[in-house]
Amino acid sequence: MLRKLIGVLGAVTAVFPGKIVALFETLAITNPEEGALREWVNPAIRSEGMLVAVISLLGSRSYAWMMNLTGVFGAIVLVFPDLYRKFASTFLYEHPAAVEWDERFTTSVRVIGAVYVFLAAKAYRDRSKGT
Repeated sequence: MLRKLIGVLGAVTAVFPGKIVALFETLAITNPEEGALREWVNPAIRSEGMLVAVISLLGSRSYAWMMNLTGVFGAIVLVFPDLYRKFASTFLYEHPAAVEWDERFTTSVRVIGAVYVFLAAKAYRDRSKGT
């Protein structure tokens, strides 16, 4: 069930990368009009969504690896939300200094990190049980 849900989310991300970015910016950034995304961001998000959808469909070791990576990323985001924001600004935007993060987003970043860790742990538990 979890694998199917993650696959659907990956497919939605692949089909609507611009809308995903716009939603993220609305929730996370106080001045989204100031942040000029690097030109490769939307194609990269689309590719990531397709990869997640395919890996979720295939399952097996590739899915286990992806979920382990998700858990590691989630733990980092949970513990170091400011590091995530700094990395995201630098990596995604042409002018990172112009991006102003909504301070309330720190809590959201931590929640997202906790959810990623939970999902990775659940996937690990399910693999251990053989389900």
